[in-house]
Amino acid sequence: MADGLILAIDAMGGDDAPDVTVAGAELFVAARPNARVRLHGDETKLASLLSKATERIEIVHTDLAITSDMKPSQALRRGKGSSMWNAIEDVKAGRAHASVSAGNTGALMAISMLVLRKMDGVHRPAMTAAWPTLRGRSVVLDVGANLEADAAQLVTFAIMGEAYARAILGIEKPTIGILNIGSEEMKGHDEIREAHELLRNSDLDLDYHGFIEGDDISTGTVDVIVTDGFTGNVALKAGEGVARMLGTRVREALTSNILSKVGAVLAIGGLKQLREQMNPSNVNGGVLLGLGGVSVKSHGGTDAKGFARACELAADLANSHFREEVAHNLNKIRQKGIAAE
Repeated sequence: MADGLILAIDAMGGDDAPDVTVAGAELFVAARPNARVRLHGDETKLASLLSKATERIEIVHTDLAITSDMKPSQALRRGKGSSMWNAIEDVKAGRAHASVSAGNTGALMAISMLVLRKMDGVHRPAMTAAWPTLRGRSVVLDVGANLEADAAQLVTFAIMGEAYARAILGIEKPTIGILNIGSEEMKGHDEIREAHELLRNSDLDLDYHGFIEGDDISTGTVDVIVTDGFTGNVALKAGEGVARMLGTRVREALTSNILSKVGAVLAIGGLKQLREQMNPSNVNGGVLLGLGGVSVKSHGGTDAKGFARACELAADLANSHFREEVAHNLNKIRQKGIAAE
């Protein structure tokens, strides 16, 4: 697959589409000489944005697009034939190995589930996020697809997150932790404690660490953080807000007076490195795990570099064996009678 990888891109989805999506697609194919892209959207607009003609970027025309304010139910009723729908349909039909969209998250989840279906043993797919840490990056799931999750679903998230982390982070044996309000075994609600017992006593060959707390996420205590979508989304948005606040405060401190400005000039190398580490474009892209194909969600407000990173993530995942690994462990828990309701 590596020598003929094809991505299907919803070119009309995102805050600054199609400018950003086209520019991101060009960055992606420039970095991957053997990859090709199918751009779904308005042919006239897309053709005018391509910097140069290339046979590795194909435009697939459609007049329809999913709007940012469209509800998932509306997207399912009226979205067929749209750029988002057609990109996902490419994966189902085998015309592409993965799809990427920066469009409406709810619509993308609904259409992806309808078109690609769920893997056997998966009750609900989970949305992932890559979280910068002191050790590199960690994977957090779920970050919004499921407001609640029972114990069996949390075990499923752990299985999917572990295989996903191995595929994108290159860690042979990712460590797993369940997000809780404390590390003690008596803390947390019943579903979390039950999932903890199931993972601790399973024969799934997972490196299960146990409970972790919120401050463990950014320190990189574990490689995979498992939680329900409500808690995960709150944590993600809180982390993004803190990062923006710190960036603003650092800029203010370094420009407050002449001595601070001189110090900033002297520290320019370190400051550039810090900015690069905190740049959200470098970790852009969330994946709906548990589907019968690869569907990647790019942040709607990303730039071209960030969208290209989401395309890279989709390509890496399509080239991996993570779905086979997930299916293997899901079969194990079905045999043990652990099934998500």
